[in-house]
Amino acid sequence: MKNLALLDVGGTTIKYGLWDGAAQQLTKQGAVATPKSLNAYYDVLTQIVAEFKASDQVVGVAMSTPGAVNKATGIIEGASALPYIHHFEIQDELETCFDLPVVMENDANCAALAEVGSGAAKRLKNVLFMVVGTGVGGSVIVNGQVQHGRHLFGGEFGYMMMNDGRILSEVGTAVHMADRYNQEAHTNYSGREVFELADQSDLLAQKEAQVLYDNLAQAIYNLQYSFDPEAIILGGGVSQADFLVPNIEKALQKILKQVDIAPFMPTIRTCQYHNDANLIGAMEDFRRTYPNLVAN
Repeated sequence: MKNLALLDVGGTTIKYGLWDGAAQQLTKQGAVATPKSLNAYYDVLTQIVAEFKASDQVVGVAMSTPGAVNKATGIIEGASALPYIHHFEIQDELETCFDLPVVMENDANCAALAEVGSGAAKRLKNVLFMVVGTGVGGSVIVNGQVQHGRHLFGGEFGYMMMNDGRILSEVGTAVHMADRYNQEAHTNYSGREVFELADQSDLLAQKEAQVLYDNLAQAIYNLQYSFDPEAIILGGGVSQADFLVPNIEKALQKILKQVDIAPFMPTIRTCQYHNDANLIGAMEDFRRTYPNLVAN
């Protein structure tokens, strides 16, 4: 496989790297602050790609980006923390800037493609990828392919309504768990600190952590018995906590005891690629889009 310039655009930081086709690995990684305007955005990305072109003979640019990427039109629909990238033919503009083919995909879909390609979902065909961050997003993979959906909302699991009338993104994340704790206790703890307090027998912290586990378990149960995937892969910062899956599984056991006809426990795995997932997934997306271009 030949070399690719990889870009992972976030609301505050743009990560970048080179996919070394000969070594089959991610190299030359770095990061810059995300610009505040479209022209500055073009300038920063063009400079990164130009440096790779000068030394590494790249054949294309693979991008992970926020927003609902319309693969057919090259337009980023929906909304994100970067309003200036939306609702025009930005892929064509970037190809002009770089003088290279550009492939774009939503960041959660890129993370899922990384796991399917060579990570925790390798050799699996039908999986769901759930990203637990500030909100809850994700990706639906059927027969190894991303299912974008009619409105490009495939994998937006955070919109699911939960028992108390709130959506999963409001009750299934460490960020909002900390918000609830701090509001009641008049503190300013992070999600990590609330988990630590729960481990130290703080009753309020234990209560709010259980809200998170119960809601994630309910969502996973519903998704499992709707899509019946081979596995559900958890990503996002909290997925790195070794206590997360065991506590979700305990909450799932309670659900399974309530639903006599449910015959099996969902298979839950945590992602293999963390900070590099979007870059590696962007590479996988480019490889699938232009197999002849990247083949050695």
